[in-house]
Amino acid sequence: MYPDAMTELLEKAVATARGLPPELQDEAARMLLAFFGEPHPVYQFTPEEEAELDESEAAAQRGDFATDEEVRAIWAKYGL
Repeated sequence: MYPDAMTELLEKAVATARGLPPELQDEAARMLLAFFGEPHPVYQFTPEEEAELDESEAAAQRGDFATDEEVRAIWAKYGL
């Protein structure tokens, strides 16, 4: 069994995480738990994101995809 003490580096990481806003603390915790194999999802969708994902999946099922021209316009908007 391992001792209860954390390594210095892990202590530093936890101390840094304590200074983050709650939503970022939760995000960091989910990533760490995922690393350790916990069965919790790394990211929790908001209800709005869930609805957007549902609509996106429905559009894909219908074959409703962006045209090449629409994709190029988005790329151009972001300098890609």
